[in-house]
Amino acid sequence: MYPPSKRRRLTNEVQFPEFDGDPSTLSSPQNTNNMNNEWPVQMQGHAPAYTPSDSTDGPSFASPLGTSSWAHDGFSHDPGFLASQEELRCMLFTVAHSAAPTRAPSPDEHEQEAEGSHYRERLQLRPAFSNIRRVRYLKNYVGQVAPWLDMFDSQCTFRVQIPALARTFPALLNAVLAISARQMERKEAPLLQMRDPKVVAACVLLCCLEMMSARAQDWRKHLEGCTALFEAFEIHGFSGGILQAVFWCYVRMDVCGALISDGTESTLLRPSKWLAPDCHEDDVARLFQAAQSPDMHANYAVYLCAKTCELVSDRTQFIELGVQNDCTGETFNRRWLRLWDDLQQWVEDRPSELLPVHTSSTKPFPHILFLHWAAISSNQLYHTACILLLNTMPKAIKLRSAPIVSPLWHARRICGISLANPHQGCLNNAIQPLWIAGRLFSHVSEHTVIIDIIRKIEAETGWGACWRIRDLELAWGYQFSRRHRSSTQRLASTAG
Repeated sequence: MYPPSKRRRLTNEVQFPEFDGDPSTLSSPQNTNNMNNEWPVQMQGHAPAYTPSDSTDGPSFASPLGTSSWAHDGFSHDPGFLASQEELRCMLFTVAHSAAPTRAPSPDEHEQEAEGSHYRERLQLRPAFSNIRRVRYLKNYVGQVAPWLDMFDSQCTFRVQIPALARTFPALLNAVLAISARQMERKEAPLLQMRDPKVVAACVLLCCLEMMSARAQDWRKHLEGCTALFEAFEIHGFSGGILQAVFWCYVRMDVCGALISDGTESTLLRPSKWLAPDCHEDDVARLFQAAQSPDMHANYAVYLCAKTCELVSDRTQFIELGVQNDCTGETFNRRWLRLWDDLQQWVEDRPSELLPVHTSSTKPFPHILFLHWAAISSNQLYHTACILLLNTMPKAIKLRSAPIVSPLWHARRICGISLANPHQGCLNNAIQPLWIAGRLFSHVSEHTVIIDIIRKIEAETGWGACWRIRDLELAWGYQFSRRHRSSTQRLASTAG
């Protein structure tokens, strides 16, 4: 006879691992610490799968196939799928109602081992399920975002496999949460009608998120949404409070986008829109000075650089495309000279916070140290604007001989400022000025330092910068290699 079979406990419910009511007990991958690199010394001389019906956050995200495309997929009757779905429900209700945990039957040794293994798996989910909002984002991703990503994929890779992989890969998890949060934010767009500073700030932060890894050619596309927002609500550089701070954060990115275009485009938000509606252009300088703030004087440099990009773009379009934009001979001369005078007046009127505390004539670039972080980028933008203007100076204008009329003098100071001031807040804003300045140099020792700075900026900040190295190589006429760097280092060592 066969030995009697061991009785199994029957239940009407699917059994799940015990959950103690604390969302922090469900957890995830450990974060890795970023490695801090020293600044280069200047050279001298299965995660749960869920059904779309789980989402209660409103209408499903529109899909080209319609909602019927995934209503009866292969997972809707899968016991494992349903078990995972129910586990999420139990967890949500437990967290929401703070129910006291119930003690499970005492397990035998094998059950203890299995429970220990499952507990270790749950530990990997802690960051993902550390709060209800993240659970909401994950639920929205599976229910509303993943279906249109899996439009032609019957295996439902984005709905099933991607969440599983995200458990042990923080970058993927953050991407899942980000796209879900963006989709939810887009559905809640009517909040924008409230002109809520928090919503405007969220939009600018999301714009920064997109632009950190976007191709340079796509920058303006990411900026367009914020531009429309600022124009619709008439938010400008003197709105005050959070809106003013968020505005200047945005326009600094807008200026970078204009610099990337290399003279073919102005800022998306024209400089005239940066001012209060009743402000005349003749009153701009007094308006910034009236603020009596080093921050606003630094913002004035951003404004003047935007005006320079606008003038250069207008002139380019007038000459090359025949656009009638008031950039003819005398008008252009007058606009150029006024902008040049405004830039030199900006330098003269700098408050003490925007002045260098130390300057020395080192090689290949001067050492120019600032203590105030706003001084770093504002002075670099001043020098950048001067280079752009000097490169388009009308023949009819004759400037008095001085260092400031040399584009190379400004270029050296741009590089020297970046070398002496590796401030985290200013590194990414230096990428485009370094490219504009770097094109003017001809010696390999100078090229070496500039490339090292650009590579360091990308490593330190995460902002894409090294693509500008290829543009510099095209300007220099050769491809920079390790051989050039080694040769330069040997020369520097011999000279020392």
